[in-house]
Amino acid sequence: MKNKVVVRTGRDRLRYSSLFELLLIAILAPLGALVLERQVLDVGLLSIMLSLKAMLVNLIYNWLFDLWDVRAGRIPTERSLVGRVVHAVGFECGLVLTSLPIVIWWLGLTILQALIMDVAVTAIVVAYTIVFGWYYDRIFPIPQPLASCSA
Repeated sequence: MKNKVVVRTGRDRLRYSSLFELLLIAILAPLGALVLERQVLDVGLLSIMLSLKAMLVNLIYNWLFDLWDVRAGRIPTERSLVGRVVHAVGFECGLVLTSLPIVIWWLGLTILQALIMDVAVTAIVVAYTIVFGWYYDRIFPIPQPLASCSA
């Protein structure tokens, strides 16, 4: 008989999302201000707005992705590199679709400018997501029940 796979709690997902977004804002706001030649406060406020949206999407997306892993017989915290890449790319594609209108409006960019900027940021964030997720799973592992032995 298969043992049930234990997944992250809502509180743990909230901790993950909060740490993920806080560290990402600390990295991207100053970098964005430098590249866009804007005030850090202006880019920082945009980052916070996008971060709050991303946190909501993150909570829902990670919960659904974990359910998908479990249904496929995989333990979410033991995701392979390929699994982590699929997870990160899927998440970022969803964020691009929901962020572009906000970025266009806030920064007064054309669709093409916003898309180019978003693709560049997304590439950075995909790599960040893979590394952050791997370290988070190592620092905050989810203990799994021992496999039952069949006689």
